[in-house]
Amino acid sequence: MHKDFSKLRNIGISAHIDSGKTTLTERLLFYTNRIHAIHEVKGKDGVGATMDSMDLERERGITIASAATHCEWKDHFFNVIDTPGHVDFTIEVERSLRVLDGAVLVLCSVAGVQSQSLTVDRQMRRYNVPRLAFINKCDRTGANPLRVRDQLREKLGHNPVLMQLPLGLEDKLEGVIDLVKMKAIRFLGSNGNEIVESDIPAELLADAEKAREDMLDAVSMFSDELMEAMLEERVTEELIHKAVRQGTLSLKLTPVLMGSAYKNKGIQKLLDAIVAYLPDPTDIENKAVDLDHDEKEVLLSTDISAPTVALAFKLEDGRYGQLTYLRIYQGSLRRDEFVTNTRTGKQHKIGRLVRMHADKMEEITEAGAGDIVAMFGIECNSGDTFTDAKLNVSMTSMFVPEPVISLSIKPVDQKSEVNMGKALRRFSREDPTFRVGIDEESNETIIRGMGELHLEVYIERMKREYNADVQTSPPEVAYRETITQRANFNYTHKKQTGGAGQFGRVAGYMEPMEPSESVDFEFVDQIVGGVIPRQFIPSCEKGFRSMLAKGRKLGYPVVNMRIVIDDGSFHAVDSSDIAFQEAARGAFREAYDKAQPKILEPVMKVVVEGPTEFSGSVLATLMQRRGMIIGSQEDGLLARIEAEVPLSEMFGYSTTLRSATQGKAEFTMEFSRYLQVPAAIAEELVKKFQEKQKAQAGKK
Repeated sequence: MHKDFSKLRNIGISAHIDSGKTTLTERLLFYTNRIHAIHEVKGKDGVGATMDSMDLERERGITIASAATHCEWKDHFFNVIDTPGHVDFTIEVERSLRVLDGAVLVLCSVAGVQSQSLTVDRQMRRYNVPRLAFINKCDRTGANPLRVRDQLREKLGHNPVLMQLPLGLEDKLEGVIDLVKMKAIRFLGSNGNEIVESDIPAELLADAEKAREDMLDAVSMFSDELMEAMLEERVTEELIHKAVRQGTLSLKLTPVLMGSAYKNKGIQKLLDAIVAYLPDPTDIENKAVDLDHDEKEVLLSTDISAPTVALAFKLEDGRYGQLTYLRIYQGSLRRDEFVTNTRTGKQHKIGRLVRMHADKMEEITEAGAGDIVAMFGIECNSGDTFTDAKLNVSMTSMFVPEPVISLSIKPVDQKSEVNMGKALRRFSREDPTFRVGIDEESNETIIRGMGELHLEVYIERMKREYNADVQTSPPEVAYRETITQRANFNYTHKKQTGGAGQFGRVAGYMEPMEPSESVDFEFVDQIVGGVIPRQFIPSCEKGFRSMLAKGRKLGYPVVNMRIVIDDGSFHAVDSSDIAFQEAARGAFREAYDKAQPKILEPVMKVVVEGPTEFSGSVLATLMQRRGMIIGSQEDGLLARIEAEVPLSEMFGYSTTLRSATQGKAEFTMEFSRYLQVPAAIAEELVKKFQEKQKAQAGKK
């Protein structure tokens, strides 16, 4: 258990996809002696990076699930979480940043600030996570770390301060110039283990002195002591480090380091910077809400003797039951002790406590505040808070974005159906952005997620991990039918088959009514003089209502209709509840086709947010999908466009939007109203419906 919190760092490695996060984490583990050989992402040796433990990750060369590990550097203990870069797995970044104290924002020296860099930065701001930037891939052709520094300022609104300059670039990269020590640092040997310090080459000295002056000017804003020292020309390394740390923790400064993870250059200096500039658990203010006192905020302390508070931020289905990742905010956890889930009120005994290293684990007996560990065999949900019996508090939950894409899935056989059910239960519990539901109208199983890759990965995992083969198709759109003009009916139902017969006559009219949120159908009784006895009026209504579930044009529910009955007749012996129900059904069939039925489609309110430079492209993508623009506004660098778009046109929109905006825009979608389908599309729908009816009739 950690007693000296100043030597503990909980950090995340976050970035746009393919910026080199996993490669960087592999080097961090190597230089801290956590692993003894370096393997590459999509490794030629067939091993793959340590943190990509899932077969799918190794095959595709991407990180899908965040992975936790721990290592030590110069007497400091690191808990490290390597997060995915792909926008489809954004929840993995979200939940990691929720429990981390600091982060390393990795940027590609060639591509600079990319789409997911913006998203990751937004997430860091949401949880007030101090970060430093590491400009990776300085060995690549076209590398320009100074341009990336400028993009940090312009695109992300950071206050970036260079702590280093590159020593050579592209294929001539040898190392970095440390602007604090004013030394040239080279990383020699096959794995960059040999660190050699020397004087800065004469041709780079002027640039280095100018960069150091800029760095000191920016950093001195956070330390009066450093400012005085600069005036008296007695600046020390310690004063610089202290001021940079102060600025970083206040989120007003971003120290910028650089190197090449792949070429093993600059990583040890990054480790030093993590120790020097990123917070320890005592630097961060963590709060919970008191469930016994109207959710009043409670400040948590890193005191290991205080009552325990821990947050379950990630779940995995392990070989030995559910594996629950926990961040301990206060107190401690010990094996065989009891903890309470404040959501359910249930007590759980901690059977096994482990420290994670990717997919491997090390047994531990206890862990204290500030630590990140995992426990086995306790059923809970992502975001649950665990406390001991003395407290009833809850940590604020993480932000969960709404799913933007859906698919209909069905198992190919009975065995797959059982396994699919197990897989869906597990995935939806592990991942809050993966939703499962049954469509009431089509009875299809619908899965929803953050993007096509997100759902594709889960379908692939169903096959591999659960042996469940499924077929996928876009879900059916929930169309509606309505009538557009008044039509009269006068229908007599007569049946005589020996014994008591059936007789009932209903007359009146059906007409369209104004759409209403609360009422889709209105039945009006205008019968006078007892032409239909009172006891049979509900039977008439029941008969009409039974016809609303399936319209006669496409078989979709009928809405916005009023039916008025004002005449009829009965037979003293043969009239009955059933007879009047049948009469109403016949009357509906008689009048419906005369009332000019039309098809309605669900129209969604779509809000797209992204950089203003892509406003034209976004408008084009919406107009191509029969979108009607309601409004747009620009706020600095960000544009927000609102539109109404038919749901049938929105399938696959997330991919189109990403292509049109380099992945920098995102959208939300909610139901707005039903509107009439254009004639050409209505004809196509009717044609398909008739073909389907013929096919079904042929099977019979």
